[in-house]
Amino acid sequence: MPGRNNAVATADRDLTLMRIFDAPRELVFAAWTEPHHIARWKGPHGFTSTMDKFDLRPGGSFRFCLHAPDGTEHWQRGVFREVTPPQRLVMTHRWERDDGTMSPETLVTVTFAAIGSKTKMVFHQAFFETQAARDGHEDGWRQSFERLTAHLAASQSARAAKEA
Repeated sequence: MPGRNNAVATADRDLTLMRIFDAPRELVFAAWTEPHHIARWKGPHGFTSTMDKFDLRPGGSFRFCLHAPDGTEHWQRGVFREVTPPQRLVMTHRWERDDGTMSPETLVTVTFAAIGSKTKMVFHQAFFETQAARDGHEDGWRQSFERLTAHLAASQSARAAKEA
């Protein structure tokens, strides 16, 4: 079903989510790789995000903050390992802890496949330190992908209105 998440926890310490978006692959890839798009959907419901650094190339790094509704900040960073437009992104992911240390690093791989005018996205993140960490990320990513669905629909509507 378009826009529906199908999650498979493939092991205790990794997570796979699949979603089909009613949007072309180039737009879905852009939503992951252009800061003005990312700011519209990244984070659970009620969160906003601020980009600090975004160098989209293998070896380039990123850093951004998720701002929770209660005012807390959740900083994350990583390094792009692979950028293959419009079909694949591979990056590391770490949280900055309040005490100045970093969480264990995970590896995120996102693939994008065109299915007619739709896009099948497969998201994989591994290897979590605990099942609880995996489960927390699953909930956050599910909510982010719900927001991404809404953002893609709004982007296509805006594009259609400009072309009319």
